[in-house]
Amino acid sequence: MKFKLTLMYDGTAYHGWQRQQNGITIQEILEDKISEMFGAKTDVVGCSRTDARVHAKMYVCSFAGETTIPVDKIPFVLNVSLPPDIRAVRCETAPEDFNARFFAVKKTYEYKILNTAHGDPFLRNYAWHYPAALNFGEMERACDIIRGKKDFRCFMAAGSKAKTTVRNLSELSVRKDGDLITVTAGADGFLYNMVRIIVGTLVYIGNGKLSARELAGLIENGDRRKLGLTAPPQGLSLVKVEY
Repeated sequence: MKFKLTLMYDGTAYHGWQRQQNGITIQEILEDKISEMFGAKTDVVGCSRTDARVHAKMYVCSFAGETTIPVDKIPFVLNVSLPPDIRAVRCETAPEDFNARFFAVKKTYEYKILNTAHGDPFLRNYAWHYPAALNFGEMERACDIIRGKKDFRCFMAAGSKAKTTVRNLSELSVRKDGDLITVTAGADGFLYNMVRIIVGTLVYIGNGKLSARELAGLIENGDRRKLGLTAPPQGLSLVKVEY
């Protein structure tokens, strides 16, 4: 039987989603707990390889197994043994060929920037504290330039194994609520560190280190070195996955 499980997690204490040797990950914990529940080793496929300290308000994964536990009760059983910063919120059966990663048609991320002089200790794990003034209007104009279907190779970190760097970034916007700026990015897929590099570029434009007028040419040129820094991970959250 194939299962589709929806999670939410605070990524502060973890080295990202994907199981690895140098640190504890969401996938490792989840696979261990599901394997215990099923009484057999169970591999879990995640919808996205979120990085260390990145969060998820909605994260979808898939796995196969046999159990007598009612499907809708699986989150309750898992949450007994999962750490409190990882919660299973919904489980349902899925077609046998369902794959949480490859069946996704759109993923939406949000990135929080705290644009205030002294920061906020209660947001230190959930927003990038950026104390310098930002020109919000220029950041909005830059979103209009970046948004769309195009080659995003200049917004990709080194080390990516992507077969193509063309993505359809159908949604990119910034909104301001007091000192908190939220960048929303939605696409059919993202390159390695793509959202964090876009955010770093928007901040460069907002503080005058780069002009919105230059941006289109730099994107066409594809040179990563001429765009903004990679924003730190803790401001990023996966908020929606669509199938």
